[in-house]
Amino acid sequence: MSSSPAPDQAPTKAKWFPAPSTLQLLYLMLAVLGAILPWLANLDYIRASGGAFEISDFIAQANANPAASSLARDLGIGASAVLVWMIAETRRLKLRGLPWVLLCCFSVAFACAAPLFLYLRDRRLAELDREGGKAEVSAGRVPTVPDQP
Repeated sequence: MSSSPAPDQAPTKAKWFPAPSTLQLLYLMLAVLGAILPWLANLDYIRASGGAFEISDFIAQANANPAASSLARDLGIGASAVLVWMIAETRRLKLRGLPWVLLCCFSVAFACAAPLFLYLRDRRLAELDREGGKAEVSAGRVPTVPDQP
């Protein structure tokens, strides 16, 4: 007996890892750019400051003028709000991967962590959709996900 699909049936993709959507690929691309671009600027800062990364000096320079202060405060408050939402959304969806997102946030850049979280969230919503929760998800409700042992 052959285990290959019948000629009129297309082989199905593995359920555990479907092809990413266009939106998911966009999130991943933004996460990569969010890791690279801020770190290029960080490397310029390190070179300009004599090869060291002094966080106190970095923060002082981020507040060196009103425009820089505005951007730093805007990012700080916005990122804090999004981090709170990420944690709540992780609990609501029983999403895996939050520790990686938080690690990226504090060791790489928020610009990497936020799109990475959106990718993981979109992937989880697609998983719930495949499991039959389409109506609840589209209505803003997520079906109850049982606790896993």
